[in-house]
Amino acid sequence: MPMTVVSGRFSPAFLPNCFSLSRLVTVKYAAQRRVFLVSRSAHASSVSVSVKTNSNVDSVIEKEEKKRGEKKILACPICYNSLAWISQPNGLIESAASGTQVQCNTCKRSYLGNETHLDLAVASGSKRYSEPMPLSTELFRTPLVSFLYERGWRQNFMWGGFPGPEKEFEMAKDYLKPVLGGNIIDASCGSGMFSRLFARSELFSLVIALDYSENMLRQCYELLNQEENFPNKEKLVLVRADIARLPFLSGSVDAVHAGAALHCWPSPSSAVAEISRVLRPGGIFVATTFIYDGPFSFIPFLKNLRQEFMRYSGSHMFLNERELEDLCKACGLVGFTRVRNGPFIMLSATKPS
Repeated sequence: MPMTVVSGRFSPAFLPNCFSLSRLVTVKYAAQRRVFLVSRSAHASSVSVSVKTNSNVDSVIEKEEKKRGEKKILACPICYNSLAWISQPNGLIESAASGTQVQCNTCKRSYLGNETHLDLAVASGSKRYSEPMPLSTELFRTPLVSFLYERGWRQNFMWGGFPGPEKEFEMAKDYLKPVLGGNIIDASCGSGMFSRLFARSELFSLVIALDYSENMLRQCYELLNQEENFPNKEKLVLVRADIARLPFLSGSVDAVHAGAALHCWPSPSSAVAEISRVLRPGGIFVATTFIYDGPFSFIPFLKNLRQEFMRYSGSHMFLNERELEDLCKACGLVGFTRVRNGPFIMLSATKPS
């Protein structure tokens, strides 16, 4: 059986026992290219591998990537340097079958993919260490809430002025017009309601559905696979990560969307600062959340109540638009705009060019 290498994958298992000739195998990495010289004699029990740099191969692969419009964005969440694919999925579906694995080019930390997503949380793969998150975060990690999210939970947001996913998607599209055709992160994607809308629209070259909840990503995977003839599955990738420690290279992302998520983040400033870091100049951040102003402003000691609520729940309460504008400005984003409907607010801000 001849040895084959597909999409940068290489396995010695493809070498037959009688293989006696040397072969040059090119393997694609995120930050560098290498040529592996593989040899095995007919009577030897081991395979010898030497590594050489081949600038001609580098040039050919880089030209091919530019032709396809590929752009590397994944980074180690520890040191923020680029990740190399050890085995690379073809979008969503193959991530389960291929045993996806990536490794940091600098600190050599490895990250694995499972049947539904690529796990790029800092503590992923830890066998003994566990880190409990705030109550609001842990709530959405439960199987029950993850299952119910698109089966009644999200629909209740209409009482807070949310117009509904399809209308919110159309509103977000207006803000995202300058970056259409680029990549987008659907941050705190939940069960992937907007991730699927972004991918189905075919307006983006890559959609990354990102959440900290394993069960939400599992729901996202299952709901996606229930849709027949879903377009561009290869352009949708599921990633588990902490919103305050995004696994993307600085300045590599065209847009970040966060639907009904800002109030759930334990530290909105840490999260928006990370979003600002990964956005390219001219990149756009679009988010929706609740604001408790208007009639809520007459509640006595509201600020004190907010402090107690945030202390025990781990989520946040915004009391006016200026808080959100100041948050974006403090994190290096400009051009704050918003649309209101009662407590509902959709905001947009841009990374300065």
